[in-house]
Amino acid sequence: MDQSVAIQETLAEGENCIIAVDCVSLLDDVRESRLMGLVEQNKEHALFMYSHRRMAITGDDVTLDEIIPISYDFSVVEVSSPDELAVVGADTRVRVTFFEEELELRLPFGSHTRLFLSEVTKAWSDVCEQHPKEEPKFDWLTKYRKVSKGARSLRKSLPSIVSSRMSQIKRSEGPHTTDNSGLHKDNEQNRGDSGNESQERVREEVRDDLIRSSQPIQSNKAQMLGMPQFGLRDNLIRCELLKNEDSYTHVQNYSFFLGTYNVNGQNPKESLSPWLGFTPNPPDFYLVGFQELDLSKEAFLFNDTPKEPEWMLAVYQGLHPDAKYALVKLVRLVGIMLLFYVKAEHAAHISEVEVESVGTGVMGRMGNKGAVAIHFRFHNSDICVVNSHLAAHTEDYERRNQDFKDICRRMQFGQDPTLPPITIMKHNVVLWLGDLNYRISDLEADHVKDLIAKKDFESLYNHDQLKRQMDEEAVFVGFIEGEIDFQPTYKYDTGSDHWDTSEKCRVPAWCDRILWRGNNIKQLHYQSHMTLKTSDHKPVSALLEIGIKVVNEESYKRKFEEIVRHIDRLENDCIPSVSLSQREFHFKDVKFMQHQAETVSVHNDGQVPCQFEFIPKLDEPAYCKPWLTANPAKGFLAQGASVDIDLEVFVNSSMAPGLNSGQQQLEDILVLHLERGKDYFISITGSYLPSCFGSSLSTLCLLREPIQDMPPDTIREMIMKSNNQMSDPEADKPQEIPKEIWMMVDHLFRYAKKQEDLFQQPGLRSEFEEIRDCLDTGSLDTLPGSSHSVAEALLLFLDALPEPVIPFSFYQQCLDCSSDSSQCRQIISMLPQCHKNVFNYLMAFLQELLKHSAHNRLDVNILASIFSGLLLRSPTKQDITKKRKVKEFFLHFLVQSPSDRGIHDKLPE
Repeated sequence: MDQSVAIQETLAEGENCIIAVDCVSLLDDVRESRLMGLVEQNKEHALFMYSHRRMAITGDDVTLDEIIPISYDFSVVEVSSPDELAVVGADTRVRVTFFEEELELRLPFGSHTRLFLSEVTKAWSDVCEQHPKEEPKFDWLTKYRKVSKGARSLRKSLPSIVSSRMSQIKRSEGPHTTDNSGLHKDNEQNRGDSGNESQERVREEVRDDLIRSSQPIQSNKAQMLGMPQFGLRDNLIRCELLKNEDSYTHVQNYSFFLGTYNVNGQNPKESLSPWLGFTPNPPDFYLVGFQELDLSKEAFLFNDTPKEPEWMLAVYQGLHPDAKYALVKLVRLVGIMLLFYVKAEHAAHISEVEVESVGTGVMGRMGNKGAVAIHFRFHNSDICVVNSHLAAHTEDYERRNQDFKDICRRMQFGQDPTLPPITIMKHNVVLWLGDLNYRISDLEADHVKDLIAKKDFESLYNHDQLKRQMDEEAVFVGFIEGEIDFQPTYKYDTGSDHWDTSEKCRVPAWCDRILWRGNNIKQLHYQSHMTLKTSDHKPVSALLEIGIKVVNEESYKRKFEEIVRHIDRLENDCIPSVSLSQREFHFKDVKFMQHQAETVSVHNDGQVPCQFEFIPKLDEPAYCKPWLTANPAKGFLAQGASVDIDLEVFVNSSMAPGLNSGQQQLEDILVLHLERGKDYFISITGSYLPSCFGSSLSTLCLLREPIQDMPPDTIREMIMKSNNQMSDPEADKPQEIPKEIWMMVDHLFRYAKKQEDLFQQPGLRSEFEEIRDCLDTGSLDTLPGSSHSVAEALLLFLDALPEPVIPFSFYQQCLDCSSDSSQCRQIISMLPQCHKNVFNYLMAFLQELLKHSAHNRLDVNILASIFSGLLLRSPTKQDITKKRKVKEFFLHFLVQSPSDRGIHDKLPE
């Protein structure tokens, strides 16, 4: 969560918190958790230090302790010991200096810390460029003197001490960016102990208890293939080394324990040793995944949960007792969490650790379903571990298939911006675990239980949806799952081994699964653990023996030198050259949110390898228009090699209005640039089918016919009339509300008032496309697809409106009066007629849904959270405070007043 929002609430007007980071203050062996923000006012910067609650959400959660102005007399240097620098994922220890004052801090490992330090570096560099011409005055900090309360506060330096005194600190001691953390190494001034620290700091309250003691972990980033990035030559050497990898590596086996457990929002109530520590020998690696860690609304909205450290501690206590393990990484998305532990003696060979997450919930963004993943390099093998929670319900196997494909497409790793990102399938080894939610179908519950009692798992497995989908190559192509000889792991009565006795009486299923992809992998066991009764699921584990490519340093050195000599000769021979399979592409009938792709093959027909990249045209910010992507956009081609580049077109809500109005066209020219070679030009054109998605409410109210039945000139004329409000009241009498909104709401009103999880469970993309086509062409009288798909289509329609239901010009007024119900209703009465009609119509519909909350499980908070940001959008980025005011505004309308009419009274004439 972005905690800079909490700091922003404490600042005066004109002061801006650019970025914030959690840190630990180290003073006289006392460690105190702090929130540090970089604050800017009129090009002057200062660090604000706050004490705070476990997670700072609002200004009430933080208390200002001290302020450190960033002047010429400011410096920040890294003081991590050599042992700390060698720890994979270790905290960054820095010393902040201002005149004679010093403050030592620990910042958490990760890209956010690097970004924070780079912003501090930039602020300090700006001061240095101006010094001594213009020294910052910091007059704006005077008002904070009485607020700041820290015992060793630097506030005495504000602001007069800045005025004329020259610092003894040299410019060279400022925060230079010479390493991955963005800081200059201060090896001569290392302070503090160099004891054995853990690799990852997740929660300050529990970190000392969570991690077993381990030897310092050496990173191999500077060894083997981790060569300096210096462009084409470097990539050429990498390519040749990879081609000849067998000549300097050998395969060595290591044991990987994989575990998955859907804990159903419960707290840990029993030891996890029967699951994690039952193997005779301690595994080399632990990859432990959880789902539904926290089912509360707070976890869903703010992605923060107190259950994270509780389950971390339970995992730590359940690890095999005969080995020492260190936590390398943790990643969590709402309730999906993945923990990565490793034996201390192996950690020296782990590098390039990176995490990513993908939400696949409603509108493809919500994090209640999706995946988290860890990418890392062990010796010379790239490994990716994915923990996913896919869509629920027996009938929704197609949605699960779609979730899998979305995760594979959107999950990308790549800390190095000079190289193309790495997708899941590009790794040597892929380990996939989680609650995949595939069910047993076509059998009654009693028949399933009878087969389980007979231990006839083979017959049962033939009805498993995942097996059927893998047999049809619909999902997990190339993956392997071990033989299932244990009973289904879902669904049990919590606290027992009894099958579900609730009203729904769920059919047992193997929801919790572990699969793998890659060579030299052997499964040693695959089983469930029935003794654990915390959840309605049973945990599952697999022990894999994986062959890892290990480098022989002498052989590697000889091959490296041989390649370098060969490249030296090649570089002088000729200029790189490629041939393209096609130079012109036309995308026909492009539709809103429908992916289209064409492929251009690039063949290296020159005498030397080459590096290619799509580059921006003159005075353009990106290499292509927003609706177009080239994948990969950069890369490397060996001599005689080819690569297929996918040219993908996708029109989303931000691009649709311009294309609907004809102000923008699907036209672009891509420039493919060769390093040390010439440029190649690829022409892209397309025809866009206008859609009600991305059209304004006023335009749609003027359109009597489906939008695709009308000539483009007529649509443009209607758009101009609606924009200029020049329509003839008699000839162009508008409808009260757009017919498209009426069709979607009427469908939901008729068929989905009692639908469980409405607006919270995503629909199928294929069904959305049918709904969109139906609205745009008028081909059907009733909408196709499930209620969830229609509900998601309605949300996407509102999200795509160029001007929201409550126009941008009313946004600030709505926020200002959000606490006053009568003023809120007064603003609605002032809206343009079609906007007012749509707002009242939607509110009446939502009130109707609330009457059936016992069935659909909706309440005013859920509906306000979902709809408020769509109907009252901010013209700029919203902070937490504004989001809460927007939600407060809508709550006034979801509670029905005596004057509100029923939904039938608000139907259009």
